[in-house]
Amino acid sequence: MFIDHAKIRIKAGNGGDGCVSFRREKYIPKGGPDGGDGGRGGNVIALGDNQINTLLDYRYKRLIKAENGKGGGGANKTGASGAPAILRLPLGTEIFAVHEDGKKVKLADVTTHGEEIVLAKGGHGGRGNTYFTNSVNQAPRRATDGKKVDEIELEFVLKLMADVGLVGFPNAGKSTLLSVMSAARPKIADYEFTTLEPMLGVVQVGDYQSFVMADIPGIIEGAHMGKGLGLQFIQHIQRTSVLLFLIDVYAEDPVLAYRTLRAELFLYDSFMDKKPYLIAISKLDSVPEEEREVKLAELAATFRTELGEEVLPISSVTGHNIEQLKFRLFQTVKSQ
Repeated sequence: MFIDHAKIRIKAGNGGDGCVSFRREKYIPKGGPDGGDGGRGGNVIALGDNQINTLLDYRYKRLIKAENGKGGGGANKTGASGAPAILRLPLGTEIFAVHEDGKKVKLADVTTHGEEIVLAKGGHGGRGNTYFTNSVNQAPRRATDGKKVDEIELEFVLKLMADVGLVGFPNAGKSTLLSVMSAARPKIADYEFTTLEPMLGVVQVGDYQSFVMADIPGIIEGAHMGKGLGLQFIQHIQRTSVLLFLIDVYAEDPVLAYRTLRAELFLYDSFMDKKPYLIAISKLDSVPEEEREVKLAELAATFRTELGEEVLPISSVTGHNIEQLKFRLFQTVKSQ
């Protein structure tokens, strides 16, 4: 189950209390103070893990706590430190602290496998009475409590990390293209919104080179305001280096379709308008062979005249221009 948003509360461990103790040894009737310090509470740590691609583990957990530090002991024994709480997160997770007034502050961005980020530090251990010994007070009966730590509310937002983001209207052929270009096996059917969650696929270019492509549910007009599934999943192409706009060869107005897609991305995040991109005309195989050359010439001329853009006609069914598309995408990614 793909989950890209979760809210939890975390609590680092409290520090252990200091100890009041005096030496008790045979033949030494009045030993000096020997109370040890308390141990430090455990930290709460975020750990990047490239083997995880969902926040499902945190969907139903309400509170994650690190272990408290142990109290100090006699014979100047320091209490054991509390064990940390490790939160394994998929790469691309943004972490926000949520304040009581609802304001969110970004704490971290998990982007590297094995990266550790301390989200909450454990409390310091309290001082044992040995610490308070001095020339005036040689038998202190004073110790301090360990530091208590408050809970923190966090919000996790997952934005998949990919090189290329597939953008298109529902049923434009994005899932089919991903299945042809990679080993990914998304659901494919002849109706809209068959893709209900993002999919990643590794696209091989030659024997030793590759890039990662992300397919998200189809975007419709008004997606930036929450229509369809766009608002929920557009975030997953925010991190991509290159965009691939996929336009159905039989779209009622291909230029308008392209403009609408670009507008939705810009209205969601103006930075996405600055990303490099390619435009592909999909489902070339659906055009009768005797009409194909004329149809493609018209489309190419329209995009060139109205937008100054070049388009690449492709067919995921026959494989037409698929290798060329792979190479052009790879070269564009490599240039970033």
